[in-house]
Amino acid sequence: MKIVTLHGLYMHGVFLIPLCERLEKHGHQVLNVSYNTLNPDLEGITAKIDAFVGDQPAILIGHSMGGLIIRRYLEQSTKRCDRPPLDVRAVITLGTPHQGAKLASIFGDLGWGGWLFQRSEDMLIPDKVRPWKNLPPLHSLAGDCPWGPAALLLKNQVCDGTVLVEETKIEGMTSHDLYSVTHIALLFSRRVSERVIQLVAQYEPTAVPAAEG
Repeated sequence: MKIVTLHGLYMHGVFLIPLCERLEKHGHQVLNVSYNTLNPDLEGITAKIDAFVGDQPAILIGHSMGGLIIRRYLEQSTKRCDRPPLDVRAVITLGTPHQGAKLASIFGDLGWGGWLFQRSEDMLIPDKVRPWKNLPPLHSLAGDCPWGPAALLLKNQVCDGTVLVEETKIEGMTSHDLYSVTHIALLFSRRVSERVIQLVAQYEPTAVPAAEG
């Protein structure tokens, strides 16, 4: 199976290497995409993914903002007429704020959004939350270990230190799993990577996707 991974805000593909190596040990081909998170080149990202995936079945995995980039990629790809339909079997996100990030909204209200997030601000602070509709199955994995700025600024709300658990849910998702890890630890947790590998296996060409949630 071809698998594409995208990292989150202020990060680099190096953070996803442990997960990528585990997927490769299971026989999967992995493209680990690094990009400028403050000024994401969506056309460039699209070109890299398209060239790697081609007409083969694929799984897209995104950590944090990487999951939002994946949604943009899928929505733009469905509008294009210059390529065959994508065979994306599923999307797996790790700590992705599908409903937007309240932590980002706090900084936006302070007038710091443009400086801190630049062109990514509209993804992190959306005007409207749209359901996950007419897109591949979405499996959202989240953490609830509150070590980070969100725990300080968004008191009495369950979070992974950066993203609220509720933000990782969205209408239309296929499944939602919760782990006792922080936002960054989602990338290094053995339990999380085992769940990712399990989900990928459900969508391999010889497997029949399991109905969930």
